[in-house]
Amino acid sequence: MLTDTDKEFLSLTATVTAGYQLFFFLIAAVFQFDKLTDFAGSTNFVIIALLTLVKKGSWHLRQVVLTAMIVIWSTRLALYLFFRILRWGEDKRYDRMRHNVGNLAVFFIFQGLWVWTVTLPVTVVNASDKDPSIQAEDIIGWIMWFLGTIVEILADKDKFSFKNSPESKGKWCEIGLWKYSRHPNYFGDILLTWGYFVASLPIIEGAEWLVLIGPVFLTLLLLFVSGLTILEKSGDKKFGNVEAYRVYKKRTSALIPLPRSIYGNLPYWFKAVFLFEFPIYNRYLNRNRTKLG
Repeated sequence: MLTDTDKEFLSLTATVTAGYQLFFFLIAAVFQFDKLTDFAGSTNFVIIALLTLVKKGSWHLRQVVLTAMIVIWSTRLALYLFFRILRWGEDKRYDRMRHNVGNLAVFFIFQGLWVWTVTLPVTVVNASDKDPSIQAEDIIGWIMWFLGTIVEILADKDKFSFKNSPESKGKWCEIGLWKYSRHPNYFGDILLTWGYFVASLPIIEGAEWLVLIGPVFLTLLLLFVSGLTILEKSGDKKFGNVEAYRVYKKRTSALIPLPRSIYGNLPYWFKAVFLFEFPIYNRYLNRNRTKLG
């Protein structure tokens, strides 16, 4: 069973997250202003992590490290997304929401769920009275977070440079890490989120295993809802009639970075079963009778 402290912390973080997202939803809905939308999600992580750490006040090494991981990652993401929207002026992802309160509300609901679920490991760790010595799971989780964060930073840097280059107009990004994955930023995000979960394993037991919801929710969200599915369809609509683009999709991993010489020679069934190359990502191309092996 969850302890009374667990329940208190989970209730607190849910309430704070709901209130924080509601505040920014009202700003976006009333003023039709979306420049703070991503900022609202990223900074919410910082609030939850620091709030639970300070509230408990035990300052165990595991609590401090996990909190720092969340704060460092989310602060970097918040600043990057805020700078990006200021630089580009608008984000086309929000075109369908900007004048539709219903769609906007759904977005903020999912954003709140994203924040609350992904922070579950740090919430439960910060609420816990248990403080076992540092174990292999801690180290593995920390390494996963570090590698995922580095991948996400490099992918964002490559994409930002590509978007700001006049030569990139009318092209798809395949520089840097994007040579080895069509969505390396999402791979980094998924990896670091699973790192939070792995690093929490030494203290979780019983019902506290609910922290698994965080990485599972984030993975499913990016694979099937707001991430790869949308971007793959968008790319296929823009470039689906270009032979070089179809070759690019065939040779470049959907998610996990791999050399093209390896990925391109793998059978499609292997890619679908083990490497997240799901048929849904090629649905638009298949609809137009374009076959990807």
